[in-house]
Amino acid sequence: MEMRFEKSSFGKRLSSMLKVDFCRMFTTRFLYIMVGICLVMPILILVMTTMMDGSVTVDPQTGVETVMEGFDNTWQAIGTVSSETNPMAMGLTTMCNINMLYFFIAVLVGVFVADDFRSGYAKNIFTVRAKKTDYVISKTVTCFVGCALMFLGFFVGTVLGGAIAGLPFDTGSAGIAGVVMCMLSKLGMVAVFVGMDFAASAAAKGRTWMSIVISMVAAMLLYMMVPMITPLDSGIVNVIGCFVAGGIVCVGLGAVSNAILKKTSLV
Repeated sequence: MEMRFEKSSFGKRLSSMLKVDFCRMFTTRFLYIMVGICLVMPILILVMTTMMDGSVTVDPQTGVETVMEGFDNTWQAIGTVSSETNPMAMGLTTMCNINMLYFFIAVLVGVFVADDFRSGYAKNIFTVRAKKTDYVISKTVTCFVGCALMFLGFFVGTVLGGAIAGLPFDTGSAGIAGVVMCMLSKLGMVAVFVGMDFAASAAAKGRTWMSIVISMVAAMLLYMMVPMITPLDSGIVNVIGCFVAGGIVCVGLGAVSNAILKKTSLV
């Protein structure tokens, strides 16, 4: 009897790897903890800032008075229109918004990837069936979905927080289409940060702290650009530009991550 061994195609390998990674992602508590934090955070921010709006604090040493300014509109927690965007502003309403989550991506990706190397899963999967290219693609896609859920959680929390705080939902010059395009643009930027953070995690292997530190530093370099690229009155050009940029970064840094995994030890 002649024995034949079927050659595993790229599609089958990738499909199998994606199933494993999605199963690992959605059966871990950490993802749901992160999504839960992102859901609760805007509720607390909008409610607390509304309660403190107009309150005055006095510096006892200088006597300078500071007036607390809260959010005027629910959608300020998502972004501001391009005409009002000031990337250098350091106010509460400009810092405590959805853009904070780009730093959270570093945590989710760093923990998820580092666990593979600490547990020996990565070394085992490469030895048994998967190629490093399959691993890079699968992990990038899985992390993107997980991070996108965090952003959607923040959006839902913003709507709930605005309703509880009694803030208006007037979209102004942005319109409903602008808010939708803004969220899509931010999801496109998620791919950019996932690509960077995965490359850092691939280099750091099981050292979670190292991957998070590197990713945080990289995120700080791009953070000031995000409000300009994804304003509240975003259009289809913003969406396409963000997703194209995300695709380029994921492919480019994915190749770098693949080279790192091939050239270095998997422990």
